[in-house]
Amino acid sequence: MNIQLSRISRNTKTGPIPTSISPSNTCPDTCHLKGAGCYAENFPLKLHWNRVDNGIGHDWSSFCDEISRFPRGQLWRYGQAGDLPGLGNEIDPADMFELIKANKGRRGFSYTHKPMTDRNQTLVYMANHQGFTVNLSADSLKEADDLAALEVAPVVVALPHTQKCNTRTPEGRKVLICPNHFDKRVNCQNCELCAIPDRSAIIGFPAHGNRKEQATAALMRCARDR
Repeated sequence: MNIQLSRISRNTKTGPIPTSISPSNTCPDTCHLKGAGCYAENFPLKLHWNRVDNGIGHDWSSFCDEISRFPRGQLWRYGQAGDLPGLGNEIDPADMFELIKANKGRRGFSYTHKPMTDRNQTLVYMANHQGFTVNLSADSLKEADDLAALEVAPVVVALPHTQKCNTRTPEGRKVLICPNHFDKRVNCQNCELCAIPDRSAIIGFPAHGNRKEQATAALMRCARDR
C-alpha cells in the first residue's frame, strides 16, 4: 500500500511533528464512525486522504526506511487518517513487524479501530512493548472498559461533542479529555499523553469538525447498542 509522510505537520492539533496518512481501505468495517462523521472525512484532511487512495505517497518499505532515518527519540504520529497496515479488520503481521523495526529508538504512536482478535491483540501488545505505541480506539465508555480489560494497550475513546469535562467509565476508569480540547496551545508535540504506552488513564476525544453532530449521533447509537 502507499502511505503519505509529512516530515513537518501543519496540523495544529499535532504540532510540527512527522505524521502519516494510510489509505482508507485499512479502516475496519467495525468502526462506528466510518461514513458517519469520522474526522478524517472532513475537509481539508479528506483531500490528503483521497490523494493517498489514488496512489500518492511512499510504498510501504520506502515509508519504513524514512521512519528509520528519523533522529533518535523523535516523536511522530502514524495514521492521521487510516489505520494500521492491513486491509479492513486485520493487521498485516509482516508490515507491522517492519514498522516496529523501523521505529526502534523513535517514539511513534498511533490509534486503531481494528477489532481485537487474538492475532491483532498479539501484534498490538508486541508493538507497545517494543517502542511503538498503539492506542485502542473505543466508540463508547462501555467499549473503553472492554478494551482496557484486555490489558494489551492504552485506550482512547471518542465522545459526544457535548462532553465538556473529564469523566469515568461505567467501571470507574478515569477518562481525561484531550488537553487540546481546552487549550489550543497544547498539541501532540508538547503533550505526549497518547505516546505513553503504560498510562492508566483513558484519553477522551469529543467529536469535532464540521460533522461533529453526525459523529455524536453515531456514538450515541453505539452506546445504546452495547
